[in-house]
Amino acid sequence: MKDSNNSFWGAIAGQESEKLQELFVDGLKDIYWAEKHLVKALPKMAKAATSDDLRSAFEQHLTETEGHVSKLEKVFDLIDHKAQAKHCPAMEGLIKEGEEVIESTDKGTFVRDCGLIMAAQKVEHYEIGSYGSLRSVARILGYHEVAEVLQTILDEEGAADKKLTDLAESHINEEAAQE
Repeated sequence: MKDSNNSFWGAIAGQESEKLQELFVDGLKDIYWAEKHLVKALPKMAKAATSDDLRSAFEQHLTETEGHVSKLEKVFDLIDHKAQAKHCPAMEGLIKEGEEVIESTDKGTFVRDCGLIMAAQKVEHYEIGSYGSLRSVARILGYHEVAEVLQTILDEEGAADKKLTDLAESHINEEAAQE
């Protein structure tokens, strides 16, 4: 009797694991789309920046983001799935918000830079939430190498967010307040 119960619960756990696996892959596809589209958006944000420091931060993060795309392709390979992007409405909206900042602010102003930082930090926070959740699920599914790769990306996203905060608080917000 105990064996049949173990088989029953094993089958239930297997189904749950399959559903969690599907959710995990879906989340990877979502963030893969997001990163690929961010690669297109970051040069526009860098070009629109007034501060050389902010422009440099966007350019540096572009290089990191290109690396994130490659790391995600490695993750897909590690779990034996084709690297495939799935439309991410959240990132699409966040990128549009950044474009609206550029359109609605004057070129060459720190007000624009302040808005760009706000928009960029919203993107970073979305990515931090996504990668943190995906890393946790990877651990539950037993994908320890995948979890390490996702943690590396998560650390880079956190560092980018901190750098944006430091730029805002070091001079950009004060400069914007004086315009």
